Amino acid sequence: MENPSQEDIISIVNSMFQVSDFTKTEFSLEFKIEDFEFKSKFESLARKLENMSYVCRLQERNGARYVTIQKFTPKKQRKLMSTAWTPRILFAVVISFVMIDGFYRTIGVNTIENIEIGDPEEMAIIYTVSLLGILGIHELGHIIAAKIHGLKTTWPYFIPGLPVIGIPTFGAFIQARGLTINREILFDVAIAGPIAGLVIAVIVSIYGAYTAPVLDQEIAEGLFAESRLTEWNMGESLLMSASLTMFGKGGTGYEVIMTPVLFAAWVGFLITFLNLLPAWQLDGGHMARTLLGPKLHRYATFGSIGILILLDYFLMAILILIMSARNPSASPLDDVSPLSRNRKLAYIGIIGLAILCAPLPSNFLPSLLP
Repeated sequence: MENPSQEDIISIVNSMFQVSDFTKTEFSLEFKIEDFEFKSKFESLARKLENMSYVCRLQERNGARYVTIQKFTPKKQRKLMSTAWTPRILFAVVISFVMIDGFYRTIGVNTIENIEIGDPEEMAIIYTVSLLGILGIHELGHIIAAKIHGLKTTWPYFIPGLPVIGIPTFGAFIQARGLTINREILFDVAIAGPIAGLVIAVIVSIYGAYTAPVLDQEIAEGLFAESRLTEWNMGESLLMSASLTMFGKGGTGYEVIMTPVLFAAWVGFLITFLNLLPAWQLDGGHMARTLLGPKLHRYATFGSIGILILLDYFLMAILILIMSARNPSASPLDDVSPLSRNRKLAYIGIIGLAILCAPLPSNFLPSLLP
């Protein structure tokens, strides 16, 4: 740190906190603070210092609180990620993939005897609006929450998938362009996305359940035998089951056809479930980190991997295991201030939503047909 800047920093900290001890090293300044109400003061300090290219951290050692300040150089984004055209190009690619996926899924359903769900091009548009609506609103929830807390973010980066043979998109993500100051900010930004996206997923699920055709069980079994239908074995969420039950399609004696819109809802529930797992740096992982701390969050990550293995999502389990080994969790600058009571209660609700969105095995709930 340069001497002129050090004097300014010392003056700023002394004006905001009651400092009882001060230590200066070659690369940092450390202040022992005695303030009991330090959360809002530290947030103000962190925002002010960030604009001056300094970063501060609040730590607790042996019952005492310390503010450590260091000079930092903002990380340069990769050239590909820093250009404004990258998210636009990815979004265009994903729209194309989803349209293609919806078109061929509609054709596949229309080839089933006595079933016609609509024109493939029109259904592809409805499917695209449904699926990208879920994902887009999810990311918009993150962006709005970040903006409320004064945290800048990038536009969403949509990830292309495997149309026709798999899922046309693997979701989307945003990147923060600032420092996460405390646990509550990390929690709020994390919870906003899944909640917003889930609302749209439920709406899409209800519409998909209402419009989904059904087949008599005997006819369906004949089509199974002829390999003209493939039994759905990817699991079904309780929320999707409830949507089907609303329209009398959740019983036995017939099979429900997995239309493109119903498939969009299924993808929405799956992505919401994955994001709500208390693992790694998923949205649920960020929430768990704020509540449990780094050590217990690590165990929660392993528990989430076990859940995915039980649900036969081995690839996702392996991916989380690899990524969590490299970068286990986010760490707010203020890792001392506790989470508020309301947020702790909200996390209990998050666990319930994760259960409702989980793709439960077909032997637990009635099967759906693709």
